[in-house]
Amino acid sequence: MADIKELKKIAQQVRRDIIREVYGCQSGHPGGALGNADLLVALYFEVMKHDPSFNMEAEGEDAFFLSNGHISPVFYSVLARSGYFPVEELKTFRAIDSRLQGHPTTHEGLPGVRVASGSLGQGVSVACGMALAKKMSGDDRTVFVLTGDGEQQEGQIWEAALFAPDKKLDNLVLIVDDNGQQIDGSTKDVMYMGSFADKYKAFGWDVMKMNGNDMEEVVTTLKKCQTKRNGQPTCIVMQTEMGMGVDFMMGSHHWHGKAPSKEQAIDALGQLEETLGDFPAEEELVP
Repeated sequence: MADIKELKKIAQQVRRDIIREVYGCQSGHPGGALGNADLLVALYFEVMKHDPSFNMEAEGEDAFFLSNGHISPVFYSVLARSGYFPVEELKTFRAIDSRLQGHPTTHEGLPGVRVASGSLGQGVSVACGMALAKKMSGDDRTVFVLTGDGEQQEGQIWEAALFAPDKKLDNLVLIVDDNGQQIDGSTKDVMYMGSFADKYKAFGWDVMKMNGNDMEEVVTTLKKCQTKRNGQPTCIVMQTEMGMGVDFMMGSHHWHGKAPSKEQAIDALGQLEETLGDFPAEEELVP
């Protein structure tokens, strides 16, 4: 297993990147991005076999799809920090003509992005397609896809949930970020979905649970999924805290899609250790 302390340090820097990306353009979605930093760091720095030189087909590689594309700040940070493009490019987040748009797209040609996402509900279907293609071509690598709990309210999710077990896509790992929050409030208040674990089991998935903010548990669980081939796709119901690492952002839907003020950004950065060096920005914030 990787040095968990090192992975945690990377995740701390990724959280700093998220705050600085969103503050820099005064736009974006910090809450869910902060909550998923541990997951993406574990995937890209320890679990997945992947090549930053990047090809769309991911032949012989594991692949990751971000279905809830609005949490792009964490995706961009992890891609940059793992070598897909220069870390300095993070300062262009959401700028006109930037490759780092608010929702990831493919026409800018950003390495690491295989599908435009952010129109919620579509990513699981795309991941099913790649998982099936890998099955048909004899490629035994794993396809991972992350979705939000609010996103589970989209009907296309459940079409894919029917498809994957029928095709025995046991090389597919769907991760549901169960943080209990979405843009309009708590998921229970907007549309209560009941137990995700029970639903996916009923659809024929192998279901696991994990604490998405416990790095050691995340790495162990993902590696177990990566090697498991039992004829069933895997669904991980992952508990995370929205805004993880920044006390005034944690546990509130208000930070789903809101940029911090200068004072709030300085406060947030004061809670997050700089471990890999910050990317250069137009305005440096000193806690």
